[in-house]
Amino acid sequence: MSAWWVIVNPAAGRGTNLSERVESALATRGIDHEIRVSAAPEAVPTIVGEGRDAGYDSFVSVGGDGTANLVLNGLAELDWGSPPTLGILPAGSGSDFIRTFAISDQLESAADHLIDESRYPVDIGLLDGSFGSRYFLNAVNTGIGARTVVEANRLPSRLGSRRYIAGFWSALAKTKPAEVRVDCDGTAIAEKAWNVVVANGQFFGGGMNVAPLAEAGDGVFDVQVFAGPRSEAPLVIRRVVRGTHLSHPGVRRTSGRSVVVDVPDAWLVEADGEILGTGAFTVEALHDRLLFKI
Repeated sequence: MSAWWVIVNPAAGRGTNLSERVESALATRGIDHEIRVSAAPEAVPTIVGEGRDAGYDSFVSVGGDGTANLVLNGLAELDWGSPPTLGILPAGSGSDFIRTFAISDQLESAADHLIDESRYPVDIGLLDGSFGSRYFLNAVNTGIGARTVVEANRLPSRLGSRRYIAGFWSALAKTKPAEVRVDCDGTAIAEKAWNVVVANGQFFGGGMNVAPLAEAGDGVFDVQVFAGPRSEAPLVIRRVVRGTHLSHPGVRRTSGRSVVVDVPDAWLVEADGEILGTGAFTVEALHDRLLFKI
């Protein structure tokens, strides 16, 4: 059984002593581990490096998608002879990437999946824009999807995934469609649109099945452009929740390894639930760089 270097975001867990919960869950299952608690987001890469220096190549992120993103970026910046392994124990307000693999959203139940050696090679994305470079695991949004993250984060965490639906309606009132252009491996989509999605995983926005055809290890991203009149928004968002929106005439979909997204300078860009900046960006799929613990 692998030994795990476990990185805990103490801000997650909704008021519980998260490190004690993790210790209990792993010890009860006889899982070899070492726990480190991150004092701040910027400390995560250092903790990842300490794990690598101590001989670990299997890491666990304890928190939400944002915490997993920090751990991923720490891993991706290091040199590895063979791909490291990332596991996730959910404890944040949003843990969407694990839904693609049907991992429990309850920390103690999710700990069961760390017992065996099952690993799945997944792609990661390299995102470049005026805000710099960033790796991501699950998805990138620009437009109303990124604005929804801002609006949702203003709502009480006790609402859970319902924050994202409420945030969407608030974002819709504050967003106007604009001309966008997406070039994906030679295929171009130019529309007056509301949102652009570049997805590796299938679920985001608090469990919405935004990219039901995405496969996290196939070497390409699922790319969607959402257009159409504002009046269609209620229908589209209901279908997005269920993953039945791809047949809607306002949704254009393609897939590819290299994606260039040209949007207004003021449009927000988010990756794995974290706002990174604004404006145009490029995305590259990096294959065989990470193993995901399933």
